Amino acid sequence: MGVTSRTPEQASPQRILKVNRGHWTIENRCHYVIDWNFDEDRSRIRTGHGPENITRLRRFACGVIQFISKGKSSISQKMQQLNRNTRLVFDYLRMTSNSTRTRSL
Repeated sequence: MGVTSRTPEQASPQRILKVNRGHWTIENRCHYVIDWNFDEDRSRIRTGHGPENITRLRRFACGVIQFISKGKSSISQKMQQLNRNTRLVFDYLRMTSNSTRTRSL
């Protein structure tokens, strides 16, 4: 059950369900992953542009991790792997002259 300002014609049960599921898809795909992996809800960054900037960096990191893992592992698993072997971070981002172009992920 929900409350909406839409008319009954605009807010059919199917439409409301679709909107609600769409919201939770975004919540589960993005916000939950960032909060779980970076513990964002407990962040103490609160002033100026800091909160927005760090959130953007976290989202960028999640995007890069999703890209390099190609669905073979979760963000959490890939973060653990990268924490254990920081050289992989530089290889994935091709930040050194001897970084390999293709790495087994």
